[in-house]
Amino acid sequence: MARRHACPYCYESFAPREIRFRCNSRLSRTGKQCARRRDQVLDERMGPRRSHDLGPDFAADGRKPTAVCPDCDGETTYRICPVCHSELPVQFGRVDNRLIAMVGAKASGKTVYMTVLLHEVRNRIGEAFGAALLGLDDATMRRYSTDYEDRLYRDNQLFPGTQTASTNLNRVDPLVFRFSLRRRTLLGERPQHTVLSFFDTAGEDFSSKESVELNTRYLTNADGIILLLDPLQMPGARDGALPGTPLPGTTGLDAPVNVLSRVTNLLLAGGSTQKIDVPVAVVFSKLDAFWHLLDGASPLRDHAPARDRFDVGDSLSVHEEVRRLLKDWDGVPIDQLLENHYTRFRYFGVSSLGRNPTPDARIAATGIQPYRVADPLLWLLSEFGSVPKAGRG
Repeated sequence: MARRHACPYCYESFAPREIRFRCNSRLSRTGKQCARRRDQVLDERMGPRRSHDLGPDFAADGRKPTAVCPDCDGETTYRICPVCHSELPVQFGRVDNRLIAMVGAKASGKTVYMTVLLHEVRNRIGEAFGAALLGLDDATMRRYSTDYEDRLYRDNQLFPGTQTASTNLNRVDPLVFRFSLRRRTLLGERPQHTVLSFFDTAGEDFSSKESVELNTRYLTNADGIILLLDPLQMPGARDGALPGTPLPGTTGLDAPVNVLSRVTNLLLAGGSTQKIDVPVAVVFSKLDAFWHLLDGASPLRDHAPARDRFDVGDSLSVHEEVRRLLKDWDGVPIDQLLENHYTRFRYFGVSSLGRNPTPDARIAATGIQPYRVADPLLWLLSEFGSVPKAGRG
């Protein structure tokens, strides 16, 4: 069966041959020029903000990097998704294309986590691994800088709740990056590129079976899942939180095990009786609220080792420590569900901010002090073969 690709913008899958092209609307060698126009497909799938003043699209062999427009005879390198008509990244299909789904319950801190994670990968982790994270389109570069990074790091302001997909059914606005890493081989160093697409879902999109099926079909094409769970939403953990920790209300919030159950049911909807083989990083947020309960020798009291590869031994120690905490947090059903339905999952404990925000939803005066936020992504990248591992497991 021929390998299919998934669009990093709409998450629909297609065969490489089905990739379409868009005319660049420049004057061709024969003196013809296609007029620019709106793209109705792009309008309907991704919203009208990106569909104006574009060349016409046409079918050609999408396995090739270029094609000749049948109307103006001009050669174009613009390849587009055959489903949503978004322009595909350069080298799409010739470098790894990994879709990362970031899911979790309402108020679990997904948007803050995603912002801090990407900031860390572009800075501290990038330096340690010799890696670079590049926004692959103008919308990603503008939105991440303005809507995410500036708000959190410059303005010290937290985010409002993420808009639900049900309020905007056909628009998907993922952040798409190229993760580039220098790999040493027998022939010397060579670059390795991985396209990463992050989609931050609203917690309400996982509040019922119907909303999961309607609004998050992209999960079925995800290469990896980061599932963010808030232990403060678990009755067994709330009582042990550091005094003064703001606790989420119980009204309108869904139990973490229910969110995991709905995601699992969606992934099993294809009818397979086998375990799900998509790697799932199960991330418990706001760990700073529980540091006072941890033994000094706990791996959750230390930062991940600073090195240019993913430390498997350290990750497994964290995994087992979180599993131990789950027993104290009445989270055994989460562990049993994962054991029985997934072939690859790993537990993580993180703190995006390092300290409670202020009552008016601002960053504490001590600033952002992230803890282990990159571990889940580095584990997924190591499972994909995109970053090297140290140790086995």
